[in-house]
Amino acid sequence: MKITSSQVMVLVLMTAWGVALTGVARADANTLATDIPEATYDALHLDASASPKQVYDALTKRYYDKAQGAGPGTLAKYWGPIPFTQYMDPADYYSPPPVHITATREQCVACHAGVTPEWVRQWQQSPHANLDKIRALKPGDPTYWKKEQLDQVEANLHSMGKLAAGEHLKQVGCIDCHVAVNDQKAADHSVALRLPTDAVCAECHLKEFGQSESQRDTITWPNDPQFGQAYPNGRPSHALDWKAVAETTVWAAIPQREIAIGCSQCHYNQNKCDGCHTRHLFSTVEARKPEACATCHNGVDHNNIEQYLLSKHGVQFAALGNTWNWNVQLKDAFTKGGQTAPTCQTCHMEYEGKYTHNLVRKSRWGNYPMVPGVVADIKTDWAKQRLAAWVATCSQCHSPKFASAYLQVMDKGTEQGVAKAEEAYDVVQKLYDDKLLPGQLTNRPAPLPPDKDGAHQFFQLFETKGNNPSWADLMGVHLFEDNTSKLHVALAHVSPGGWTYTAGWQQLNETYTKIMNEDERLRARAALEKRVTALEASQKRLSSIFNPDSTGKRAAFGGLGGVMLLAGFALMGRRRRDSRPD
Repeated sequence: MKITSSQVMVLVLMTAWGVALTGVARADANTLATDIPEATYDALHLDASASPKQVYDALTKRYYDKAQGAGPGTLAKYWGPIPFTQYMDPADYYSPPPVHITATREQCVACHAGVTPEWVRQWQQSPHANLDKIRALKPGDPTYWKKEQLDQVEANLHSMGKLAAGEHLKQVGCIDCHVAVNDQKAADHSVALRLPTDAVCAECHLKEFGQSESQRDTITWPNDPQFGQAYPNGRPSHALDWKAVAETTVWAAIPQREIAIGCSQCHYNQNKCDGCHTRHLFSTVEARKPEACATCHNGVDHNNIEQYLLSKHGVQFAALGNTWNWNVQLKDAFTKGGQTAPTCQTCHMEYEGKYTHNLVRKSRWGNYPMVPGVVADIKTDWAKQRLAAWVATCSQCHSPKFASAYLQVMDKGTEQGVAKAEEAYDVVQKLYDDKLLPGQLTNRPAPLPPDKDGAHQFFQLFETKGNNPSWADLMGVHLFEDNTSKLHVALAHVSPGGWTYTAGWQQLNETYTKIMNEDERLRARAALEKRVTALEASQKRLSSIFNPDSTGKRAAFGGLGGVMLLAGFALMGRRRRDSRPD
């Protein structure tokens, strides 16, 4: 069934009025069932009445399943971990330090106050260090939600058998995260220590873990008849970002592992929570600010933070953000926190009026608009449903009419950029197919396996040898990886100079021009080489006339022909001299 524009507006208004059908269906269910999308319950074969323990067990079983995204991935035979890898994927590579020290809770703090003092100072400032302070919060306090969250944490731990009936969690200290929750025994560093994964944090923060994991289930892409599926289900998202990098061929193949780890340091949200909630403070205020996203969402291929900060939204954040109350919950940011413009979090964590750790419920473009099939997907009912959710988000500050008009600018502008880029992209492909790229017949080595050679390939940004890549290849990759994505990001973050001049259309056209000039140069050179080759062949035949060999008739014929030709040339030269005016 196709969705009309009027039906899209109805969806928008239903959302704006708070008619969330999923919430209604689960209104009488437990809190987890209303906070975690129904799609995840269905994927895990759970009923809405499932206990926190049942939800946790089902989530972690899938989370640690190597067939469903955990571990080193399907390209593991091509790469090996370096020591730092254990901090990116602790579930698979972390090993405790070989220090035979057994310590109690109190001894952990006392020792590390001297060994790693900043760990301790940050922890002492965190909510984890003083749970009684949270329990004492009153309803009028802007951080009162933390008391409600603590109640939920303890309910989770009671269900899992980690707290006895009626028992309260006294503290979240070193042992709770690095050994076991509520463990009161002394721990041997060399045996018991663990580096927390998302699933370790989930023992307490089950709702947040379930929401983050629900990204696997809520971002599913249409299967286009021509292009197939643009992205695998569940991607791109934080829930499967480690799988995404581990199964990127050049990342697996590149021998410079210390360079490759730069990719891993952004693509580890699947494995750990501290990408947004920096240890050991774990500040929700920090995680709520745009800068928390900046470490990863920046640069030549997805300059999100740059374009946000240059937008009117970002300018308001820079000018007035210090007056906003960052301690209130996201849902109260505008009404109680004094917030006057959106941040990354208020747009991307919101869906149908609720704020969660699922950041992809509204994803439509997937950041890289030149991925085959993405532009076609934008025209489907799937995308229109998600567009309606975006209009509702923007309608917190703008009219639905304004929001719809601008989102049309974003879509159409991105499509125009892709169309321009694809024209030049195809030119590079044709050069490759015609074997006209420099070195293609002489000095273009094959890439390291599992990569295979081709025009404008992703590996060519990171692996170079001889004439692989050529200049045309590199420009083609920039079109795909950088120019169109930055154009789209600037449009999506409402940075007009970004998409027109500094990062988008102008840069795309510059790359386009370089490709077209290179195409003309290489084809002119190929034509010239063809003429030279033909001329050399002709000269070789002529040379055989002037330089007879010593074999029989051919030699005699060659000698006679040479003499006759020389005589003819001499006669022609004399006639020309005689015909010249004095």
